[in-house]
Amino acid sequence: MLRSISRITLHRALRFRGLHQGWLKIGGVMLACRIGRNGISHAKREGDNCTPATTLRPLRGFYRADRRRRPPGFIPLVPLRRHDGWCDASGHGAYNRLVRLPFAHSHEEMWRGDHVYDVVLELDWNNRPRRQGRGSAIFLHLTSEKRGPTAGCIAVDAARIDWLLARLSPHTRIIIS
Repeated sequence: MLRSISRITLHRALRFRGLHQGWLKIGGVMLACRIGRNGISHAKREGDNCTPATTLRPLRGFYRADRRRRPPGFIPLVPLRRHDGWCDASGHGAYNRLVRLPFAHSHEEMWRGDHVYDVVLELDWNNRPRRQGRGSAIFLHLTSEKRGPTAGCIAVDAARIDWLLARLSPHTRIIIS
């Protein structure tokens, strides 16, 4: 039976050769993760490559149905579509929202060639209210093959994502300090 957790704490552990390592503390378990290449910031801004110092909760998620089965868990997950994008154009009405591609303004493609967004969770950063320029697309997703830093997201190994998702719920708080 699945059991959700109420709190995860992210601790920044080390910076080594430009790679930012963090640890997600889940009950008594420590799970390695990657954070933004410029570390953790209390003044998050669009494009600063920082992971925001805050408390976040998972809202919903997406997965690549052509690459894997739907992960288990309590978070609502839907298959990604080839035309899914995420608006990062500060000043646009769709800023920090899912958009349909093609999209004329600055955006991130969600259907990626690598495996980073094979599973991706939207976290509640800069949602309500949305503040232009405060940062967009803060996700929990998979680490890259090179296991490098993120652009501000939290990334975990693909081998651990199902374990983690089985414990997350919309009530889980991810504390980043």
